Amino acid sequence: MSQQKIETPTTHFLAAHGIAYTMHDYDYVSDPGKIGLHAAAGIGIEQEKVFKTLMVEIDKKQVVCAVIPVHQKMNLKKVAALFGGKNARMLNAEKAEALTGFQVGGISPFGARTQVPVVFEKTALNHDIMYINGGGRGLVVGLAPQQALACVNGQSADLTVDPT
Repeated sequence: MSQQKIETPTTHFLAAHGIAYTMHDYDYVSDPGKIGLHAAAGIGIEQEKVFKTLMVEIDKKQVVCAVIPVHQKMNLKKVAALFGGKNARMLNAEKAEALTGFQVGGISPFGARTQVPVVFEKTALNHDIMYINGGGRGLVVGLAPQQALACVNGQSADLTVDPT
């Protein structure tokens, strides 16, 4: 795991907000649904501490950013209800890229072209450091969850499918 000075819209955003972070890079693997798992393995961090960024559309009118652990699945009904909606679905890749300015596989809640509401899975707050996409494929930033929430005026909630 190497730490380098790599600049992305995410690092500019975090620096502008005075947020301390570490940048980690890994060999990006395009494997739909498993990108976050590869990231966790690539930086050598337990999956519970590594989070993926999912762009979600609620009732076809509001877009939100949901941040959940890489090994879990999002509960779309919970996300919709949180924002007063009935239905939620993943935003398609083209729309997500146009809205955020990031490539799918590199979307970050920090420094997106268009800021949307951000909600973090509440378990993020159980960690001293959380790891989340750093604004490019193969890049992850590590930062304190409380600071991550604060700099995007985010909220935390239960967002994931209950384990069976």
